[in-house]
Amino acid sequence: MTKTEKLLLWQQRLSENESAFVSEYEKMDEREDIYLGSKDYKRSLVSNDKSGSNVHIRNIVSELIETQVSSDLPGPKVTAKRACDEEKAKLIENMLRNEMDRLPLECINDIMERTVLIQGGGAFFLEWDTAPSAGDFGNISITPVHPKQLIVQNGVYSDISDMDYFILKLPQTRENIKRKYGIELEDEEGNSEDTDETATQYVAYYKNDDGTVGMFSWVGDTVICDYENYQSRNYRICNDCGEILPSADNKNSDGRCPFCGGKNFENVNSQSEEKWVLDPDGTYKKVRIPFYEPKAFPIVLQKNVSVFGKLYGESDVDKISDQQNTANRIETKIIDKLLKSGSYITLPDEASIRFDSEDMKVIRPGSAANKNLIDVFDLQGNIEQDLVYLNQVYEEARQIIGITDSFQGRNDTTALSGRAKEFSASQSVGRLMSKRVMKEAAYAKLFELIFKFKLAFEDEKRYVVSRDDKGNSKYDVFDRYDFLEQDENGNYYWNDAFLFSCDTSSALAANREKMWQETRMNLQSGAFGDPSDIDTLILFWSKMDALHYPGASETKRYLEKRLFENINGPGEAEIENPANENGISAGEA
Repeated sequence: MTKTEKLLLWQQRLSENESAFVSEYEKMDEREDIYLGSKDYKRSLVSNDKSGSNVHIRNIVSELIETQVSSDLPGPKVTAKRACDEEKAKLIENMLRNEMDRLPLECINDIMERTVLIQGGGAFFLEWDTAPSAGDFGNISITPVHPKQLIVQNGVYSDISDMDYFILKLPQTRENIKRKYGIELEDEEGNSEDTDETATQYVAYYKNDDGTVGMFSWVGDTVICDYENYQSRNYRICNDCGEILPSADNKNSDGRCPFCGGKNFENVNSQSEEKWVLDPDGTYKKVRIPFYEPKAFPIVLQKNVSVFGKLYGESDVDKISDQQNTANRIETKIIDKLLKSGSYITLPDEASIRFDSEDMKVIRPGSAANKNLIDVFDLQGNIEQDLVYLNQVYEEARQIIGITDSFQGRNDTTALSGRAKEFSASQSVGRLMSKRVMKEAAYAKLFELIFKFKLAFEDEKRYVVSRDDKGNSKYDVFDRYDFLEQDENGNYYWNDAFLFSCDTSSALAANREKMWQETRMNLQSGAFGDPSDIDTLILFWSKMDALHYPGASETKRYLEKRLFENINGPGEAEIENPANENGISAGEA
């Protein structure tokens, strides 16, 4: 199939699948409008409802969604399927933690939290960025994807991994496309949403018969790239120095070889490489080993709450949109009553009244009999029932989502003691547990995909930082070749037999103040040993140092110095007992 034929095929698939989801895209726009507090959102509550637009709203949708937004990031947990791989599982786990620190996952999570709650789902798009940085040839890159950017195969609702293909809709600048792919677009190329400086790039990922993943990308009628197996290794070999660059797209800003500065390259696609390996007899030999291929779509779907027959989960906006609409209408009605109420005066027809800023007003009734016809009426709109029902609508919305006063940090009249308030909040969290489970499931898939991309594309060794039992920094090396093994027949294969999940204690570990409190309680209760013993204090401050308690490392070093002097005698230099930033010394701990 030629590139032109492929382009027509993918343009047709794009058109067919977008048409199938037109109504869903319209719902997505409506959900965003409701969340942002649109005053145009109005549905008739009764027949012949002719009331105008909303003039004032209470955005209960935004309030209840923001209440649920969590900044906690699930921590990785890796389990080895074989006992001999336990150390490798710990290394992978630490590597993933380092990647979480490097990637802007806090910002990505902040976007995803709201997108998932509003639309019922969102996606993480994972790429291997081949641009060299800080001496590394490429790194993992993760981008949040809105459901409107994801054109999925119609008729498949279980998961994206079960589809034959999907298409990403990515807004790009024309200059970025030129820098990245070396293709200069014509001004008229793109769709109606594009401008002279921007263009919409479509990227299609599809499965091949052998399980590999292909990629086809275009803008307008211009093919950007076409890879039958985009996860295979594409090399650029410098003809001047012979060095191999990890990817065919890997070049520095001026297109020169980073080793010699040459510009003559040869593109090579390969499924295997030659590698020197150590034989059991102690000798080295050069063998050809296959490259690792993830054979997985580079996207992970996060659902809000799973619903059978829907690719995305259930939207919180959809669940309480009726309550938001009713609240909007009642607010408008209350304002209408208040504005139309006030004081009214009655006068006979022939009477007149002077209106000015003077205190004494002049009224000319015309006759003595007309004086009795002058009167004032105070008309007050009764909004008591409206306020009662408005509060009822708000409570309905909260109960549908499963949010209590304690969960929102409000005064809960049903829970009198602190323990009762904590229990009330935990009950609400229990109702929302499904959302947390779906988030952890998405991150578990993301962790697995990061590991597989590392096996596939990370050629050089990378340092991995962790903490040992004493709280000191420990530096290991992640080398993908450590996962290269031989079977009984002598064939080489990549060991990716690991189970990925989320550490359930990560939420507590992320709360440093809570962990400091727990660690102090453990010291006082004797969990570390005798609280007056110097070894116990060293262990305590090591734990506090690992939890980034201010001044903990200095206090730990002082105690270690004192222990050394107790054993070996005082040295020449004496160190004062340092107090940490909160004024707590080692002896006061």
